[in-house]
Amino acid sequence: MLPQEETLDTLMTFLHVHGYRKVEGISISIILKDNAFAYGKNFYKQTTGGAMGSSLTLTLVNIFMSAWQKNIVEEQTKTGEFYGRYIDDIFMTWNRSEEELRKLLDDVSTWYPNIKLDYKMSNSLPFLDVQLTNNNGILSTSVYHKLAAEPYVTPFTSDHPRHVFSNIIKTSIERAIRYSSTFEAFNYERRYIKLMLLYNDYPSTFIENEFYKYFSEYISKSPFLLLIDDEQKYFLMRKQILGQPTPGQSQVTMSAALADIDNDPLDDDERQ
Repeated sequence: MLPQEETLDTLMTFLHVHGYRKVEGISISIILKDNAFAYGKNFYKQTTGGAMGSSLTLTLVNIFMSAWQKNIVEEQTKTGEFYGRYIDDIFMTWNRSEEELRKLLDDVSTWYPNIKLDYKMSNSLPFLDVQLTNNNGILSTSVYHKLAAEPYVTPFTSDHPRHVFSNIIKTSIERAIRYSSTFEAFNYERRYIKLMLLYNDYPSTFIENEFYKYFSEYISKSPFLLLIDDEQKYFLMRKQILGQPTPGQSQVTMSAALADIDNDPLDDDERQ
């Protein structure tokens, strides 16, 4: 969990580096520190971390983690290795000894008492909903399925608008294409999607129509479209889809464009 004082210090540094000394509105310290709740007959005050579900807490986590990871990122950059993070989930590659890696990770866990790394090392690991595999130095990706959540999706017999079922299929197909770095992985995932949908009472004709509708946007229409037995067509289609922003990316771009922050920027002398 976030250490509150260090998080506020990190935020102040972040704002100064980016040219702002304050943002108008309610004090961030109040939002972060003055969180109270009742349990039974007692009242409690949160002394570590921030309120769950708060958009500010998520922003503070990303700012804090950006500063926290600086030394690791610099080390990974120098050695030509990969480092990626989504909030507090991290994926990184390593090409030195396992002993050196364990030493680094154990050392990182001592930086802040409230932040402890739970790590796994392997040639094949899940990161969020992606399975990443090192095949003799070649990194391949496929869809990772969490056993606790799948193969369950919204049942076709549920009382939802029709477009919900169509969107489930479209999203599943697009995820399969984006994540499947090999034609073999895609075909496996395509079969998995169909079985998952059948398991949740989706009619086979509805499934096939939705598959056909999706793929016909990218490749020529054919009664054998669902077979997708042309590897070259698959990679051309995948390249086209990867070049498009995801709905999440589009939303972030739109939110940033519409943002109107009333702030007190530093002048050039102060910024120096």
